[in-house]
Amino acid sequence: MSAGILVLVEHLKGAVADITFEMLGAARQLAQASQAPVHAVLVGKDVAGLAAQLGAADAVIVVEDAAAELPSTELVLAVLRQLLEQKQAGLVLLGGTNVSFGLGVRLAARAKLPFVNFCKGLRWDNRALVCTSQLFGGKILSDVRLPDGRGVISIYPGSFPADAGKSDKTPPVERLAAPAVQSKVVFRQLLEPAAGDVDITKQRVLVGVGRGIQSRDHVQLAEELAAALGGAVCASRPVIDQGWLPLSRQVGKSGLTVKPRVYLALGISGAPEHWEGMQNSECIIAINTDPRAPIFDGAHFGVVGDVLELLPLLTEKVKARKT
Repeated sequence: MSAGILVLVEHLKGAVADITFEMLGAARQLAQASQAPVHAVLVGKDVAGLAAQLGAADAVIVVEDAAAELPSTELVLAVLRQLLEQKQAGLVLLGGTNVSFGLGVRLAARAKLPFVNFCKGLRWDNRALVCTSQLFGGKILSDVRLPDGRGVISIYPGSFPADAGKSDKTPPVERLAAPAVQSKVVFRQLLEPAAGDVDITKQRVLVGVGRGIQSRDHVQLAEELAAALGGAVCASRPVIDQGWLPLSRQVGKSGLTVKPRVYLALGISGAPEHWEGMQNSECIIAINTDPRAPIFDGAHFGVVGDVLELLPLLTEKVKARKT
């Protein structure tokens, strides 16, 4: 079993990303069986203040660099390689996100450790660590065994409960000097799309539309239902690519992540890329003409039917209930 677990903390604009708490919760569960210490590794500019949020770790290792507002891959690689030796760690958890993309395979190659990507589940089987990974966009699940519990693992976002990695405890903090590295890629500026008329990440109710809406004119039907519910309309990527709604309304891997109380998926098939962005909604209601649509596998409630026929009926019923 691993002698120690390193969790790379992801952060952006002064906030710890949810994937970090997912990884800390998963690491904490593994540590209960292996008796391995969990170290959260926090790298960047003026990041020490974030350490207080990482109480699920046994210790937080802070590496600050004034020039690393968003740390380069080379800096993070050097820090993790150093800590693997200093802490005698054998297991590293990274987020399977755009922030850490490409980092895992390079670290594994340098540290001569196996690399597991798209990991959605972790469990001990005697002394072996079994990692369940998704392949082909989730169509296949594969169990990968790490016989001695050593390796680099990229965690698929949304696979573990974030609350399990949150704690009110104040973790001890260790400081590590930033190693001198040269990187060909340097972060200069974060460019974000202009804010739309609605911030869908803050809505309690979202009406999501997909290919099943068929045309731009039919988006108005979803707008009417959203208005009756006091929410907003969002969409899957095909609708955005058609130009029927602005990019600020896109939900999914290449869009925004949302967590409303109610998410209505109208004519959305439920591809993994879209599911990643809305899977943590409290209540998911799906309407689709295809009874085998993947969206039904995760929805709390489902209706097999024509969205265009049901939308006006739903809006009428909601308005009637409100009056």
